[in-house]
Amino acid sequence: MKKISIADVTLKALSGEREVALLFREKTAIAACADSLGADAVELAPIKNLREDTIIYKTVAQNVKNAIVSVPVGFAAEDVASAWESIKDAAKPRLQVELPVSTVQMEYTYHMKADKMIAKIGELVRTAKTYCADVEFSALDATRADKECLVSAVTEAVSNGATVVTVCDDAGVSLPEEIADLVKTVKDVVDVPVYVKVSDRISMGVASAIAAIGKGADGLKCAMAGKDVLLAGKFCDAMTACSAQIGAETNLDKTKIHSSIDEMLTKINHEAYDDESSVSEKKKILLDSDSTIAQIAQAAQLLGYDLSDSDCGNVHKALLQVCEKKDAVGAKELEALIASSAMQAPSTYHLESYTTNSSNLTSSMSQVTLKCNDEIICGVSTGDGSIDSAFRAIEQCIGHHYELDDFQVQSVTEGKEALGSAIVRLRNNGKLYSGNGTSTDIVAASIRAYINALNKIVFEEA
Repeated sequence: MKKISIADVTLKALSGEREVALLFREKTAIAACADSLGADAVELAPIKNLREDTIIYKTVAQNVKNAIVSVPVGFAAEDVASAWESIKDAAKPRLQVELPVSTVQMEYTYHMKADKMIAKIGELVRTAKTYCADVEFSALDATRADKECLVSAVTEAVSNGATVVTVCDDAGVSLPEEIADLVKTVKDVVDVPVYVKVSDRISMGVASAIAAIGKGADGLKCAMAGKDVLLAGKFCDAMTACSAQIGAETNLDKTKIHSSIDEMLTKINHEAYDDESSVSEKKKILLDSDSTIAQIAQAAQLLGYDLSDSDCGNVHKALLQVCEKKDAVGAKELEALIASSAMQAPSTYHLESYTTNSSNLTSSMSQVTLKCNDEIICGVSTGDGSIDSAFRAIEQCIGHHYELDDFQVQSVTEGKEALGSAIVRLRNNGKLYSGNGTSTDIVAASIRAYINALNKIVFEEA
């Protein structure tokens, strides 16, 4: 049977549906899932933010073990160099030249005539070839192109070193037989593998893919999620049913494709595939060892913190230590660094002891004993769970209520005796104060984090 290569374009599909890029963890989760399912290639979205995307793509390239990792090269020679820098450490890197071949796209988007665009295609493929042996040319909007122009574009790309050619149905209104004929047209003039990227806009994605395979297509572009794309799960189901009839098969894992995709989608933020959801500015935060103190201050402001120069310096030092073990940190990690490194204050309040009782039949009750300037203060309160009642008991001790802006708990180590870390954000007069605490007892860690933030408020007020 003929082996059909599958290129996963989920990162492109989802990135194009949002105003800002996917999160670091979302991109790595998508790439890892595609690789584990047997995709032959994982395609990255075009580089938008050079510094941030380079950090993320380097991580993705290093973590993908089996599949080809490809990235578009942009429109200028310097863009090709940047694209190569981001994936050069991949086991199987590939550079993509993506340019339109339809008159409407060439003239109205790029303001170029066909002959100029074909020359540009040859130039970019030639430049990409100097960096990477594997270069793909994607003929965008090919279904609306003049066939002579399409043939000239693909032959120009192959003559300059392209190792793969892709025909794209970006308009999404072509019938299966039209796409199949277009694939045959290209197959007749080139001697490299021909891929096809079909659309599911009119619910004919699977039919178009099967028809293209029947006319000689060597590969397909699929996505695990996204709008108007050929979904990998649906195509895999179709291949299971008619693989023998068309004499073709793929490397996709038929037994776990649906469960793995569902699991991946629960890991990534739902905003990745929900057009109507709003995207927080916090998701733009990504800092690495090259980040400056000014960039740290700006990121902290996005989180709601107004750090002094000294605090920014302390957070910068902590960031450099973290980046010795990982490439970059996002909003959650930065908040933890601020809690542990910034706005440090003398301990006005000390935790002496606490007792908490919790049951599914009655409200939780906590007793917290604090020490302040040699004075022992005790508070007792009920609440919705052990941590809520403990926080209320602390408020009873100090005689004041502060707005709890955020509360986070996570495991620092593994095992049943794992060390837990808690972060508490209190708001006072519009300003945020963050505290952290660690303990094998998560209630104790939460109380220590609350007191840590409380001491910062008291110190600044004094």
